[in-house]
Amino acid sequence: MLLFGRTSKKSRIDDCLLKVVGGVLLAGTLSQCTSPPKGDVVVSVKDQKLGIYSEGKLTKEYVISTSKFGLGDQKGSNRTPLGQHEVIAKIGQGLPAGAVLKSRRWNGEVLKPNAPGRDPIVSRILWLRGMETSNKNAFNRFIYIHGTPEENRLGKPASYGCVRMGMKDVVDLFNTVNVGAKVVITKGSLPPSEKEKSASAVAEVDGSPALNAPATTSALPIEVARIVPTEGEKKRAEENEARSKTKSGPETEKPVHKQKSSRSKSDTKVAGHAASKSKAKA
Repeated sequence: MLLFGRTSKKSRIDDCLLKVVGGVLLAGTLSQCTSPPKGDVVVSVKDQKLGIYSEGKLTKEYVISTSKFGLGDQKGSNRTPLGQHEVIAKIGQGLPAGAVLKSRRWNGEVLKPNAPGRDPIVSRILWLRGMETSNKNAFNRFIYIHGTPEENRLGKPASYGCVRMGMKDVVDLFNTVNVGAKVVITKGSLPPSEKEKSASAVAEVDGSPALNAPATTSALPIEVARIVPTEGEKKRAEENEARSKTKSGPETEKPVHKQKSSRSKSDTKVAGHAASKSKAKA
């Protein structure tokens, strides 16, 4: 038996919608009254998109339409209210995509996308209740997230206050979020998913002493030990220098070479030490 059949007894939707305490609807279709919240929704007026977030990550994204009359919560304004809302009721469980909902009941019609001359509410309804003083009229103004046959107008403001979605997209949303889910309508863009920590941030806590050393003079890296040439290395350095002088010949020697030849043995040892030290660094 159809949930919204014309000949059926009072349906569960009626039972839920009639339980009003202090102007607040307590339940939705198919005993959704006690279902736990699942997923959070953000509607971007700037992007004309709706995103579903799970633990800070954007999991789904849809093209939507907000009001062509702008933003606001005044009664009779046909504007889309900003701020935080919650899904207070879900209507249309089990109906085909494109089912026409008149006064929140299926009238038996099913429309195809972009059916000419028609602009009713179709497929599903997620009824919103404002959670702030700036959107306190949303529930009584019948602000919904609902399906529209005018899918060719999605992506730009075209509604009379509600948030419109594609016929099948709203079914997907309906099946993804429960009564009690938070819905934020914002002027800005959809927030990005929370980024994972960068590799550098992870490296800062990897336990490496060099990374975790305090920034003090006493904590500077240990100085690399200097290489001291042995006596044998000094002797080979002297012999190599002597051979290089012999190969150059007296006629090609430059004054600088003659000056080198007059160096004392101690000077030669210093030169050999420098050469050995330079080689060790390479």
